[in-house]
Amino acid sequence: MEWMLALLLGTAIVLLIVSFVKEDKGSKIEDQIEHLSISFMQELHQVKNQLRDIELDAEIAAKDAQQQNRSNSHQQLLREILDLHKRGYSVEGIALETSLEPHEVDRLLSPYLDGQVEERTKVANDA
Repeated sequence: MEWMLALLLGTAIVLLIVSFVKEDKGSKIEDQIEHLSISFMQELHQVKNQLRDIELDAEIAAKDAQQQNRSNSHQQLLREILDLHKRGYSVEGIALETSLEPHEVDRLLSPYLDGQVEERTKVANDA
């Protein structure tokens, strides 16, 4: 009977040590997975931002094909204005964000809004 208790106690101690060792390996794997997940999310965010910039640049290029010599800062300003407009900002809100006058924002957005106004008019007239 005493041998059985000693054997059970020894087995319990061995199993306790094994459980701590196993937990360490699991923790390392969890850390690696978390690190991989974070880096994947960061890369995905960068790709989304680059894709949004490319889409905005393509829209700008399609509307202003005749103006080839546009400065980089002007291109960046147009990109920012279009991005804010697509996110639902008002002209006044865009003017505040970009430190421009509202009429200047209207002037810069007007080539990109003409198609939308025509589409809205068509839909309104069809209804």
